[in-house]
Amino acid sequence: MTINTDAMLTLDSTKSAAEYPPDGRGKRAVVLVSGGMDSAVVLAIARARGFEAYALSVRYGQRHSAELDAAARHAASLGAVAHKLVDVDLRSIGGSALTADIAVPETPGEGIPITYVPARNTIMLSLALGWAEVLGARDLFCGVNAVDYSGYPDCRPEFIAAFERLANLATQAGVEEGGIRVHAPLIAMGKAAIVTEGLRLGVDFAKTVSCYQADAEGRACGRCDACRLRAEGFAKAGVSDPTRYAPG
Repeated sequence: MTINTDAMLTLDSTKSAAEYPPDGRGKRAVVLVSGGMDSAVVLAIARARGFEAYALSVRYGQRHSAELDAAARHAASLGAVAHKLVDVDLRSIGGSALTADIAVPETPGEGIPITYVPARNTIMLSLALGWAEVLGARDLFCGVNAVDYSGYPDCRPEFIAAFERLANLATQAGVEEGGIRVHAPLIAMGKAAIVTEGLRLGVDFAKTVSCYQADAEGRACGRCDACRLRAEGFAKAGVSDPTRYAPG
């Protein structure tokens, strides 16, 4: 098995996703789409590489549904063949400020923050893997990032490489049908580079929702870690951030 080099980039790499040659050539891929800026750019990258993209979003008990509305908009505007919404009740497990009645921190802290959702990316990639087998797709795309991020353990290159190994051990597609590739094209890109790449590919960032505690209209709080990282990325890119903020 060959580990996809997208996921193994060194973190000081300056290579843009645009430098990768198209490799889809009409093949199917399942793309995790959350409604945020990173996953919108990943969907655009998958389409630019020639993949027939099947967008998958997960309603896992997160604090708001605005991001899922945004995910549906991205799937339609960026040319996904289909958009599937899967329900998984992670709120019944809790343990995160995004799935339990725990306040979202508004200042950076030490260690892994309370906004980390236990096993979220493992679960989401597993759902994508299952749908990929049904579709006959052999490629998964996700928007994890290990540069400008909150320190979640399931956003690291080691995790993506390990999941790809698992996918190829635990599925019929991996054992009998040529293998599964997990693409994480943003993993070594800072937020400014992601903004630049998204604009190059025609992503409408005004339609994205990044905030951990956005209101029903998708307006951001402007104080949480997700809002801070987004704002810093646009500022470094020298581009106006189209985020809409809630009053107060």
